[in-house]
Amino acid sequence: MNLYTQDSNINKTKDTVVTIGTFDGVHLGHQKILDHVLQLADKKNSRSFVITFEPHPRLVVSKNYDLKLLTTLDEKVKVFEKIGIDNLMVIKFTKDFSDQSSEEFVQNYICNKIGANHIVVGYDHKFGKNRDGDENKLRELGKQMDFDVTKVAPITFGDTIISSTKIRNLLLEGDITFANKFLGRTYTLSGKVVSGAGRGRSLGFPTANIEVENKYKLIPGNGVYAVSVWLNEEKYAGIMNIGLRPTFNQTPNVIIEVHILNFNKNIYNENLRIEFLERLRAEKKFLSRDKLIQQINIDKNNAVKIVNSYVETE
Repeated sequence: MNLYTQDSNINKTKDTVVTIGTFDGVHLGHQKILDHVLQLADKKNSRSFVITFEPHPRLVVSKNYDLKLLTTLDEKVKVFEKIGIDNLMVIKFTKDFSDQSSEEFVQNYICNKIGANHIVVGYDHKFGKNRDGDENKLRELGKQMDFDVTKVAPITFGDTIISSTKIRNLLLEGDITFANKFLGRTYTLSGKVVSGAGRGRSLGFPTANIEVENKYKLIPGNGVYAVSVWLNEEKYAGIMNIGLRPTFNQTPNVIIEVHILNFNKNIYNENLRIEFLERLRAEKKFLSRDKLIQQINIDKNNAVKIVNSYVETE
């Protein structure tokens, strides 16, 4: 996949099918849009082209909006590439950029810089200053600038429309199962192993404390999770605890720590990628150290079964 910024020199050609969006999570609804792009590109013997933005526009235009991201830019790039997108342009989203009208954006960034015979958008896509651009505006511009427009309907699960907001709420509630279903893959986060209090080691279950690399990355709700842990392309089973350690002296800040099963290496300062498989239970305060150890052993056995079941279905 070719990766561009707004300042890159791009070979302009009309033989291009374009889609535009933030695509946080690149969930099933987004994947349906991307699938349409790929199908049209194949049908029209054209290249596929995604335009996205960094940082997330809400972080720029809504300063007090407490946004947490489902995917970092690096994660999005990897998903786009895996899906099979030919070209990706990442536009640096600034206040000045946000002041462009939808017509200026289409003219400057699509027609003049990339070229397009078709633009594909989601059912609720809005763009341009004051979000004045939508499907109808695009169709109007398409008649002037000679491109077709396709609007893609949402994907629903029961009565629920799959959206980034819905997935964020599911993760904050600890509902990993449905979040993963809506994403179409396991939710992940990455971070560096940092020193901790050594509490897990004193219990016989050493843990790696994770410092998440992106401050805007969404951390699932407090609880204990069955996870897969990736270290230098090696995959391990693990149990992750997210919370305040209520059994001991409760911490003021949420701690993210993972116990890697059948593992005994010094991995301080190493980077780990965590895949969330299932939530095992809520975080709780135990009456004694022994009760906590007993529960961790139960969690460990349950995590092994879950991780193995995922391996069998891969």
